[in-house]
Amino acid sequence: MEALRLILRYLHLIGFALLLGGAIVQYVTGRLRINSAMLWGAWTMLLTGIALSAPLRDGDEPAPAKLVTKLVLALLIFVMVFFSRKREVVNRGHFLAITGLTLVNAAVAVFWR
Repeated sequence: MEALRLILRYLHLIGFALLLGGAIVQYVTGRLRINSAMLWGAWTMLLTGIALSAPLRDGDEPAPAKLVTKLVLALLIFVMVFFSRKREVVNRGHFLAITGLTLVNAAVAVFWR
């Protein structure tokens, strides 16, 4: 089970990299839109995050409040990305909110013990 958990964590980090990297690329180019890397990253983060919340450990489970917080953040990010994916240009505040929530989600994962 430990190998499965590590593989899921690895895929979760790849999703994070896709989402954040895609957002940075769009921000640097100056054309704020949702690219396919961001969409795939949001999908990957959401699905692997749900899979990671399954009880795969021997009593070393994360706090339920942390899991719910991360799920809410992941759902917000996914909804914001998914419903904006076909727009030619995304509002700057909306785009920065996606990026900010992605960073907050990572911070919750790292700093909440």
